[in-house]
Amino acid sequence: MARRHDPERRERIIDAAIRVVGAHGIAGLSHRSVAAEADVPLGSTTYHFATLDELLVAALRRSNENFAALMRQSPSLADPTADLAGELARLLGEFFGAGRGRAELEYELYLAALRRPALRPVAAEWTDATAALLEPRTGPVTARALIALMDGICLRVLLTGGAYDEAYAREMLGRISS
Repeated sequence: MARRHDPERRERIIDAAIRVVGAHGIAGLSHRSVAAEADVPLGSTTYHFATLDELLVAALRRSNENFAALMRQSPSLADPTADLAGELARLLGEFFGAGRGRAELEYELYLAALRRPALRPVAAEWTDATAALLEPRTGPVTARALIALMDGICLRVLLTGGAYDEAYAREMLGRISS
């Protein structure tokens, strides 16, 4: 039997894993559920990702990329005359503006690192990459403090069901970045 050439299959499996976690949480993730969502044979998921942790690592990397891309595309972060706190608050607003479900999914994957050590290096990658974007403007200590505050603001919004308050975020980020 000829093997079907499908160079996009791995990417479709990652996208399917993200959709499964979004719909059913980490507990709903299995090779079988992802294969069904991706419409691929079960063996394809285990071929590309031998363990669920490997699949979660790929899903977390993909999810992390969403906010990282917003930050990289912002010319204001590199501009020493731009309002850093205002830009970070705006970016968080854009993050939440893309839908609460996406933010919940990204944080669910991010926080899965608490119980799954294989995910910790990926969570650290995001923090390190984000800090590298901010450090030229703030230095390493302030960059990490800004990241911690942004995470805290996001978690508060997600856990309380409250609305994102951009003015509050701008004020608090400004206190740290000045």
